[in-house]
Amino acid sequence: MTEEPRTEDLGFARVDLDRAARTGDAEVVYGAGKSPEQVVAILRTLHAKHPDRAVLATRLSDEALHAVRELDADVDLIARAASLGPLPQPTGTVAVISAGTSDGPVAAEAALTARVHGAGVREVRDVGVAGLHRLLAVRDELEQADCLVVVAGMEGALPSVVGGLTGVPMVAVPTSVGYGASFGGLAALLAMLNSCAPGVTVVNIDNGYGAGVFAARVARRTARHRHEAP
Repeated sequence: MTEEPRTEDLGFARVDLDRAARTGDAEVVYGAGKSPEQVVAILRTLHAKHPDRAVLATRLSDEALHAVRELDADVDLIARAASLGPLPQPTGTVAVISAGTSDGPVAAEAALTARVHGAGVREVRDVGVAGLHRLLAVRDELEQADCLVVVAGMEGALPSVVGGLTGVPMVAVPTSVGYGASFGGLAALLAMLNSCAPGVTVVNIDNGYGAGVFAARVARRTARHRHEAP
C-alpha cells in the first residue's frame, strides 16, 4: 500500500498535508508577505486535501482578498481573512470579548479562527474598562462560555477585570491600538503578562489567530468531556 504524501512541494512552499492528522487542525495560510497567487495555490492545495472542512488564510492583502474570491472562499473583510470549505459543526462555545471598536480586526480574526477550528462563537463588543457597567451587563454571557478570548489595546486592563469576574479559561490578546506610549501594543502586552488576576494566559500582540486556535481547542475538549460525563 502506497503511503499518502505528508507534504506537497509547490516550489515556494512545502504544504503540510499531515497536520490535521497529527493535531486535529489543518495548516493555516499566513498571508502576510505572500503574493495573491501563492495564497491561492496554498489554499487550493489544503482544500483539495480537506474538502469536507474549512481551511483558513489570514492577514490577507487587498489583492489576496480579491484573488481568493475566485475560489468561492468566504471573505471576512474586517478580519482580513478567508475560509474555504464548510465550517465544522460547532462544539463548545468561545466568547470573544473586545474592549473597543478599534480592536475589531483582531477580535474578528480570533472569532473566525475559532469557528474554522470547530467551536461555536459568541462575540461581545465594546465593553472596555472605561465603562465597566457595559462589562457587568454581559457577565452572565461570559459564564456560559467554555473559553474566553479577551482583546484589548491601550493599557490592556480588560483581561484583568474579566479574570476577576469569572473563572472561565481565558486567553488575552494585546492589540497595537493606542497612542504613542502604548508602543504599538507593548504596554498592553506587559500589562496582561503582569496581571494580578489568576489564570490569564497571553498571546503575542495582535495574534487573534493564535488565541482563536487555543480557545477552540479548550472549548472542543470541554464540550466533549461534558458530553461523555455520566
